[in-house]
Amino acid sequence: MNIKDLIAIDIHTHAETSTRMLPDAAEKEALEARGRYFRYQVKHPTIAQMAAYYRERKMAFVVFTVDHERGMGVQRISNEEVAESAHEHADVAIPFASIDPARGKMGVREARRLIKDFGVRGFKFHPIIQGFFPNDHDVYPLYEAIAEAKLPAIFHTGQTGIGAGMRGGGGLRLKYANPIHLDDVAADFPDMPIIMAHPSVPWQDEALSVALHKPNTYIDLSGWSPKYFEPKLVQYANTLLKDRVLFGSDNPVILPDRWIAEFDKLPIKPEVRPLILKDNAAKLLGLK
Repeated sequence: MNIKDLIAIDIHTHAETSTRMLPDAAEKEALEARGRYFRYQVKHPTIAQMAAYYRERKMAFVVFTVDHERGMGVQRISNEEVAESAHEHADVAIPFASIDPARGKMGVREARRLIKDFGVRGFKFHPIIQGFFPNDHDVYPLYEAIAEAKLPAIFHTGQTGIGAGMRGGGGLRLKYANPIHLDDVAADFPDMPIIMAHPSVPWQDEALSVALHKPNTYIDLSGWSPKYFEPKLVQYANTLLKDRVLFGSDNPVILPDRWIAEFDKLPIKPEVRPLILKDNAAKLLGLK
């Protein structure tokens, strides 16, 4: 990966289409609900197609699946497929893995194997879908494996479009995604970079407070159109947190072209813009 030639690194994208297994019919209702929530056509690219998209735009991207089999009863794309596909496009793609903490000791074994044998560069957690509080000590052995490898962990924070509008929200509970729970994790694992994904509505102040207090925490701006960012988030991204705010799109639900076009309209200082779009992520991921 030639970092100098890149204009941006998208820290938050999803692998939704497998080239190794057929679509899971059980996911149909949730996908339709997601399409209505984000107002997009539910037609998801393969990782190879994503790579072509980003390569054309001189961008790199972090890509992962979400281990939602227990939480949603839907078959997941394997971490192995994500890693192998990303490595085939290593000039632009960076593989992360996702493990449901409920997998317990087997999940810890899987994490270590994925790090050692498949070269994953970080991990993605979705507390709402996976149904856990991030500061539950039962999850700590999994964090220990990640921290030992000095890799970052992304945590979904705030409300989610997954299950939105479905009966009972698909049975998913928002309470798990309050970023204040990550304050404990950041204190107990000070050498594990923690990325709080998305503007953390309705807990934006909690996310900003954690980020200001814990230097191993970051905020990615994915999953929301920049025109809806709260003024305080923009203010802190421009000043006190300029070195720890990251560009993320949430592709495929929001494409980088749309995100960046709207980001350009925000009052972001010229010297801060490249930090958010590329430099902060490059440093975090050890690419520079």
